[in-house]
Amino acid sequence: MKWLTITLLSLLVLLQYRLWFGKNSIPDYVEIKQQVTEQQQHNSNLQQRNSLLIADIRDLKMGVEAMEERARNELGLIKEGETFYRILPSQE
Repeated sequence: MKWLTITLLSLLVLLQYRLWFGKNSIPDYVEIKQQVTEQQQHNSNLQQRNSLLIADIRDLKMGVEAMEERARNELGLIKEGETFYRILPSQE
């Protein structure tokens, strides 16, 4: 009976060791879970960016206004007869 108890306790200690410190242990699980959360956040950001790009593409395919707006914002272009005013923020 004594040997059986010692054997079972040894087996329990061995299994607990593997659970906490071995391969695929609880700390590994927590780390992988954190990595999955970070990757999901990154994927969400990329999906939002893709949605904006798709909307820009759709706008560029459908109308001239989107191209004008983009030229104004990114390249600083103006139409004939327009006056361009640039307001600079104060230095304070």
